[in-house]
Amino acid sequence: MPRTFVITGASSGVGLAAARQLAARGEQVVVVGRDPRRLGAAMAAVRAAATGPEPDEFRADFNVLDEVRELAAELLAAYPKIDVLANNAGGMVESYVRTADGFEATIQGNHLAPFLLTHLLRGALDGGRVVNTASRAHQRARLDPEDFTGSPGKYSSWRAYGASKAANILFAAEAARRWPEITSVSFHPGVVRSNFGVGAATRFFYRFAPFLTTPEQAGELLTWLSTAEVADGAYYVGHKVTRPDTVAADPAVAARLWEASAAAVGVRAAG
Repeated sequence: MPRTFVITGASSGVGLAAARQLAARGEQVVVVGRDPRRLGAAMAAVRAAATGPEPDEFRADFNVLDEVRELAAELLAAYPKIDVLANNAGGMVESYVRTADGFEATIQGNHLAPFLLTHLLRGALDGGRVVNTASRAHQRARLDPEDFTGSPGKYSSWRAYGASKAANILFAAEAARRWPEITSVSFHPGVVRSNFGVGAATRFFYRFAPFLTTPEQAGELLTWLSTAEVADGAYYVGHKVTRPDTVAADPAVAARLWEASAAAVGVRAAG
């Protein structure tokens, strides 16, 4: 029987590659994206690869938390049982932006929104799995687990991105502790050439960075982590469990981040 895989950030890059691979295996693939045009193109590619159920699509902007809440309600109505939630949506914001919800845009889009979505889908995920796309960028993170607004005067796109990726790792580790009925992992997909960051700094980095990972290669890793036997709560680099750097390996920080995130998005913090 096909399993249900919900993949956010699946309009392009890693998410789209994994969606195509899972659809080719005959699984029920649910694609979540923000831009209608890109989402439509992605769905055409996933449908072309599918050998099982008709792929499905949903749209939401993760920088608007009410859209995340609406997305969760729509997903639950259509799929009362979800086997895997791949929290893959994310990006880098060149300049400081505060969302309508009052948070810095990078930490909201990359952490608070998937944190909220996962909580709202928790019942449907019972016995299933959550896979968070993180990054080695967390290694230089300066994460304050109780500050989601930041400061315009001190903003750095790379530091904000790194902090959000540290949050992805901590979220998976703490979810494994609080929700033993759901397997939770995070991973570094490699340095993938994609359009997640569109500023000059990112273009310069892509031009000179060696050993870029293709979206297909990173998608294969996401597919493997979604289907293979994995270590609950672990952070993966490739197929290997790896200890995260400094703050992202601290259980006390993970607990503080969980409590603060729950308060920020309006969900219960209890396990």
